Amino acid sequence: MSRARGDEGQSSVELALTLPFVLLLLLALVQAGLFVRDQVLVIHATREAVRVAAVSPDVGRVENAARQSTNLDPALLQVTRSARGEPGSTVTVRVDYESPVRVPLVGLAWKSTRLSATATIRIES
Repeated sequence: MSRARGDEGQSSVELALTLPFVLLLLLALVQAGLFVRDQVLVIHATREAVRVAAVSPDVGRVENAARQSTNLDPALLQVTRSARGEPGSTVTVRVDYESPVRVPLVGLAWKSTRLSATATIRIES
């Protein structure tokens, strides 16, 4: 099969035009994976905090449990706990995290994502 005259660099030009879009899509996919990882860590922090809240009335211990249980940035983590009642009632802990964009080019279109998790547990005596 012979080529028409002037078609010699067509595939190179097509690759040069589509490669940036493919790379951006790949970087966005990596960033989405990082958001999923952060969500799993937020859920873990919430579970750790609610376990502490079930046995301790100290709000500071609950916040420290959430902050120290994962390697999330503590400055971006917010922990709230419902009022603690008598043994046998429940306590609820909510952890919110402002997950930053870590992939450089994706940060131009996407600033951050707010992730949260809530857990409820029965208070121990």
